[in-house]
Amino acid sequence: MTKKKIAEYQSHLQDVLDAPEGAHIAALFDFDGTIIAGYSATAMLWEKIKRREMTAEEVVETINVMAQYSTGNMGFSGLMTGAAKFMKGVTEESYFEFGEELYEKYIARKVYPEARALIEAHRAKGHTIAIVSSATIYQIEPTARDLDIEHVLCSQYEVENGEFTGNIIRPLCFGEGKVIAAENLAADYGLDLDQSYFYSDSYDDIELLERVGKPRPLNPNTKLREVARENDWPLEKYESRGQGKPVDYIRTIYATGSLIGSAIASLPIWALTGSQREAMNFSTGLFGDIATALTGCELEVTGEENLWTSRPCIFVFNHQSKADVMILAKLIRRDMGGVAKKEVRDTPVIGKLMELAGTVFIDRANAGSAIKAMAPLIDAVKIDGKSIVIAPEGTRTLSPKLGPFKKGAFHMAIQAGVPMVPIVIHNAGDVAPKNEFLMRPAKVRVDVLPAVDTSKWSTRTMNEHVAEVRGMFLEALGQAGEEDALEALVNEEQPAAKKTTATKRSIKSAPAAKKPATKKAAARKKPAVRKTAAKKSVAKKAVAKPATNRSTSARKAAAAETPKIEAAE
Repeated sequence: MTKKKIAEYQSHLQDVLDAPEGAHIAALFDFDGTIIAGYSATAMLWEKIKRREMTAEEVVETINVMAQYSTGNMGFSGLMTGAAKFMKGVTEESYFEFGEELYEKYIARKVYPEARALIEAHRAKGHTIAIVSSATIYQIEPTARDLDIEHVLCSQYEVENGEFTGNIIRPLCFGEGKVIAAENLAADYGLDLDQSYFYSDSYDDIELLERVGKPRPLNPNTKLREVARENDWPLEKYESRGQGKPVDYIRTIYATGSLIGSAIASLPIWALTGSQREAMNFSTGLFGDIATALTGCELEVTGEENLWTSRPCIFVFNHQSKADVMILAKLIRRDMGGVAKKEVRDTPVIGKLMELAGTVFIDRANAGSAIKAMAPLIDAVKIDGKSIVIAPEGTRTLSPKLGPFKKGAFHMAIQAGVPMVPIVIHNAGDVAPKNEFLMRPAKVRVDVLPAVDTSKWSTRTMNEHVAEVRGMFLEALGQAGEEDALEALVNEEQPAAKKTTATKRSIKSAPAAKKPATKKAAARKKPAVRKTAAKKSVAKKAVAKPATNRSTSARKAAAAETPKIEAAE
C-alpha cells in the first residue's frame, strides 16, 4: 500500500477516544461489510442450498433476482419482495433458529475485532449504539446480542400468526429508509444526529452518511471511497477477516505443521538421553516459539512470574481459539499434560503426538467416562510433578465473552492437592476465531493471575470455588458488570420456581415520536424497527404476545449472555 493510500485511512477508534461523551450522540453501524466481513444473506442462501431446503426452481429464480439487482435492473425492494414470497407459510420462529445456527456456523467468525473495539469505545463514551441495516433481524440478532447492541433497525418481512405472509413491511431499511429509521430513533431517544456517527461500507448508504454530522466510511467500496475523498471524510479499512491473502494460508499451514517438525527435532534428545519427558518438553517449547512466530502472534503478558511459582498446578484458561494451543505451549513450555476432545486423537500424526505429550482425550458427551479418563492426570500431578492445562468452559467460545464453567478442573485440583493458576487470554480470537481455518497476525493480551490456594476446597463447597475462579476471569476480562446486570435482570423478570434460560421475544408497536428530528422527518412514514434490550427499564415495556422459546443452541447462549428481546414494527 502506497504512502498516499495509507494517509487516506485514518483511525476511527482514535477519533472516538477523542470524542465528547453523552447518550445524545449516536453511533450507527451498518451490518454487512461493516461489522462483519462479507454478506450474511449469502451465507443464508448457501446454507439453504446445502440443506436442500430450496427447490431447483427456487434456486434458479433466486439467482436470477440477485443478478438483476446486481446489474441495476431491479431495486432493493424488488429483491426483498422476491425473497419474501419463498417464505410464505414458514414460521418466524424457525427463522430465528436458523439465524442462531448461521451465527454459530458462519457469522460469529466474521465479526471484525476492530469493529468490536470501536463499538466498545463508543460504549465507554456513553454513546447510544444502534445497527441500521437493510438485512433482517434473523441475520443480525445473534451478533447484536454478542456485541450488546441495544437498538437494531432493519428490514422486516410481514408476519401473521407466527408465519410469514410472503409480503414485506414498507418502508424497508434501505437508502432513504435508513434515514427515516435513524431520525425516528433520534426523536424517540433525544439523539442529536448532527453530532452522531454512521459507519458503512457502501455507497447505497449515502443518504444517511450525508444526514449525520460524522460520516465514517468503513471498508468502503470503490464508489463510496471516491465520494469520501471528495468530501474529506475519514476512511478506514479492516483486513482481519474475510478472504485471506496467500501468505495467511502459508503461515497457517506452516504453523500447524510445526507441531510435527518440533516433535521430529526432539527425537535426538529422546534417543540419546532415553528421556521421553525431556524430549516432549523441548518439543513443546519449540512448537510454541515457532508457531507464534510464524503466525505473527505477539504476546503481551502480565503476571508471567505466576507461571512458575506454584508448580505443579492446574492451569485453567478461557478457550477462544485454536491459537490457544500454541500460546499455552509458549507460556508453559514444559512438564505439562492436557485434556482434549476425543475427536482430536483421530487427527493423523498430531493426535498421536498430543497423546505422547500427555494429553488425555475425553468424550464430552459422557461425563462418567470423562471423569474416568482423567484419572491418570491426577497421578501425573502427584507422582510425576506435571501441571495440567484445562479449559473449564469445555470448548471454544464464539466470542470473547466467557462461557459457563464445568467442574472437572476443580475436582482435579482437589484430588491432586495442588493450586489452580488462571490464565486469562483476552483476544486469541483475533488470531483465529472459532470455526476459522486461517490464522492472522495479532497482538494477544494474556494475564496470568496469582495461584489460587485449593487446600481448603471440598466437593461440598464446589459451586463457591467455581464462582470464585470464574469471577476472577470476568474481572480480568472486564465482563463482571455485564454478568451482574444480566443476573439481576434474570432474577427480576423470572419467578424463582419458573426460571428458564430461553430468550423471550415480545412484539410491540414502535412508540410515537414526541418530536421529529427534522421538519422533513415529520412527513415520513416510520420504518420497521426492532430493538434488542438488556436494560430492565426497557424490558418492561414489552406488552404484546411473546414468541415461543428458541432452539437448544439459543437456550445455551441465553443461559449466560442473552438479554431480553423486544421487536418494534
